[in-house]
Amino acid sequence: MKTLSNLAAGLLVSILLVGGAVAAESPGKAVSDSWITTKVKGELAKDKQVSGIHIHVKTVEGVVTLTGKAKSQAEVDRATADTSKIEGVKSVVNNIEVKS
Repeated sequence: MKTLSNLAAGLLVSILLVGGAVAAESPGKAVSDSWITTKVKGELAKDKQVSGIHIHVKTVEGVVTLTGKAKSQAEVDRATADTSKIEGVKSVVNNIEVKS
């Protein structure tokens, strides 16, 4: 099961990175919401301290909303930090719930 999860995560990262490369716009232009969403998902998938498959990302006019479940508050905070560093992100609305 863990191998399947790792395989799925690796496949997701590959798809997101290829999609991000295709969606990237030229420097100096505003980036699209879909580009931001792709980059955020890729960043979350890369971060071993964040469960990217349990966090959902939606971007509207540069405002990224994160939803889903996390194992700890530290994971929630890490997801916010990962998201904030993506080019074009104006703000992050974090609605991730910590599993109890």
